[in-house]
Amino acid sequence: MVAKWHNAMQQCALLQTRLGIPITFSSDPRNHFTENTGTASRAISLSLWPETLGFAALRDTKLVERFADIARQEYLALGLRTSLHPQVDLATEYRWARICATFGEDADLSGELAEAYIRGFQGDKELGPSSVSTMTKHFPGGGPQMNGEDPHFAYGREQSYLGRKQGYHLKPFEKAIKAGTRQMMPYYGMPVGTDWEEVGFAFNKDVITGLLREKLGFEGIICTDWGLITDATILGQSMPARAWGCEGLSELGRTKKILEAGCDQFGGESRVELVIQLVKDGLVPESRIDQSVVRILREKFLLGLFDNPFVDVEKATRIVGQPQWKAEGEAAQRRAHTLLKNDNDVLPLKVQDCNSKKFYVEGINPATAVARGLRLASAEEADIAILRLRCPYEPRPGGFEAQFHAGSLAYSAEEQVRQATIFSNVPVTIVDVYLDRPAVIPELAIQVTALTVSYGSSEDAFLDVIFGTDGAAPEGQLPFDLPRSMEAVQKSREDVPYDTERPLFKFGHGLRYSRPSGGL
Repeated sequence: MVAKWHNAMQQCALLQTRLGIPITFSSDPRNHFTENTGTASRAISLSLWPETLGFAALRDTKLVERFADIARQEYLALGLRTSLHPQVDLATEYRWARICATFGEDADLSGELAEAYIRGFQGDKELGPSSVSTMTKHFPGGGPQMNGEDPHFAYGREQSYLGRKQGYHLKPFEKAIKAGTRQMMPYYGMPVGTDWEEVGFAFNKDVITGLLREKLGFEGIICTDWGLITDATILGQSMPARAWGCEGLSELGRTKKILEAGCDQFGGESRVELVIQLVKDGLVPESRIDQSVVRILREKFLLGLFDNPFVDVEKATRIVGQPQWKAEGEAAQRRAHTLLKNDNDVLPLKVQDCNSKKFYVEGINPATAVARGLRLASAEEADIAILRLRCPYEPRPGGFEAQFHAGSLAYSAEEQVRQATIFSNVPVTIVDVYLDRPAVIPELAIQVTALTVSYGSSEDAFLDVIFGTDGAAPEGQLPFDLPRSMEAVQKSREDVPYDTERPLFKFGHGLRYSRPSGGL
């Protein structure tokens, strides 16, 4: 279906537009677990891998390059020629809703993994017909959001640099440029506590031209994040243009400032008439538009779109989601689990437990558990409890805003009481927490028998790990510190890594099984 639609759109561009310029289709990440209309699309037929945090937990550049190469082939088959990723922002502000798509808190590790990611999508050499162009984001690093709020929304527009760590956040981008990333996307945020102009980064000439173009020598395409000029409605929610620091400018004025800053392409906008008016009125020289047009057209030529913009529909059905690729993704899901606690070496569970014990499960489809041979029971009757929990967050209103998991990283008092009741009733308790942000879970570390964290994995992958099926075992290491309290998070500086007092578990923590599994 996607491949057919792609060909129909290219045919339309070829025959029904004045210049017949082929379309470069792009996509947010598609091969992971996150589903957020504004930031990612869930894999359906494609191979399914852990979030990039899972790759950071494994510290395996070869695996990242292999993933990116597989994703490249699936993208090519569907006609997707630009990836709106990798996202190399650093997870220094733990409340930020978009941490799950990063490589964690460490700048050097993030840079190494970004290089491998870019090689896998673009290839080792010059961009060509078998490449997918990478758009690295969000320059100059979107991690240090004030109070962890996201700049998709007006209350999160400020990006704070209390620790003056701009250079730390630039490290992954410098590695991405070295690796040859073709495109860059600045974030919505406006910097405070720096020498840069206090306007959103796409409007910011100090950052786009002064830093990215001139100091770092980036020559590729710079595409803004979505919706900087025009107000819109997303999932029924009114969304003002994210023109932070430039709210007082007209739509024409915002367009002019973005062009003057040095951006080439407007993400999520269709306001061609504004660019034309700026040139007709003499407010922007046509030569400035030509600079961006040359960059964008050159990319299309290098990708081979002018030679053949169409895809082979029949071939796409054979390539996308090949069983071998899906198996590799599932193996990575298993490996990325991180074991934080394992009292009395309870994990991996023994095969005989399935026959002799009763299980309480939560966050797992009962049918999946029964298919594994588990005898299910209530928490009052069970011998072993297995819970899969989501990282805590505070729900937000609005169709679009509700998809951003933000706010407190600790479970509510009511939820802690509910969990504690289960833990006190069941002799052995095994808990896995899906970390899309660094959770505050000291009570779990005390109360449960075994504690794992994961970064996007199926129920079957998780059960394979805790039963050691076919040798499955956790290999991950934390890609960030896990803070001890919300007070520690609130006191930390948004741009400074490892800045919470006495973290519960530190970056790199991850246990291994000390005995072989019995399998299942």
